[in-house]
Amino acid sequence: MTELGVASAGEAFPQGDVLATRFLEAELEQNVRLKELSFLDPVCYVYNPLEYAWEPHADYVRRYCCSRKEVPFGEVRHVREWLQVRGQVSKPVLEHPKRPVLGLECPQTEVSGARFWGLFRSLCPSPEAFFRCCFVHNHCPLLFMNQRGKNLTPAELPAAQRERLLQVCDDGLAQAVRLLGVTMVIGVGRFTEQRARRALASAGLQVRVEGLMHPSPRNPQANKGWEAIAKARLEELSLLPLLVG
Repeated sequence: MTELGVASAGEAFPQGDVLATRFLEAELEQNVRLKELSFLDPVCYVYNPLEYAWEPHADYVRRYCCSRKEVPFGEVRHVREWLQVRGQVSKPVLEHPKRPVLGLECPQTEVSGARFWGLFRSLCPSPEAFFRCCFVHNHCPLLFMNQRGKNLTPAELPAAQRERLLQVCDDGLAQAVRLLGVTMVIGVGRFTEQRARRALASAGLQVRVEGLMHPSPRNPQANKGWEAIAKARLEELSLLPLLVG
């Protein structure tokens, strides 16, 4: 559940370390609320990278959240080689034996992340060009798994648990949008787009919300040329000049 946010221009905002620090503080506040939640069957494992991977996440924010705008999509090769994110990754408190956390040394490729970051790497001359006006933020930072290690999306959680979780995440998104001065939020995937629209409207924020097809290999359409589809959508939204200029 990821949003791509685009900044407004020409306004006076806190810069550099101050903005990054505020953003990280807001995430820590959100994390306190997330830790207060409890999850029952079918959830058996909950991974929270804002705890065990805080160091590289903070490095990501300090590098690229230095001006107002708007890592799941954690494809390690692009995170390590293109974004140049660094930091120690530890382990979740309860780790599934079939889903070990290997941090930035993970040899596996995550298809959604490879497609997503691969597109922007092909469009932008550098990460700084992408993050000049854009930022990638995860609506829900938690990963849920059942006893077998199968991923569970928030939509698969029991209704009461799901709504408590998503309310915390909605509040976090609204806070990020205010802090970064975002004028457009692009939900990656239909569910994220709809949730962002609902969350920001409930928060009284007049922010344009659009959608981008999710690059997941579970999406048959994405397997028929996601990069071309995504590029056409970005052009339709008049965003390509922000990325290649």
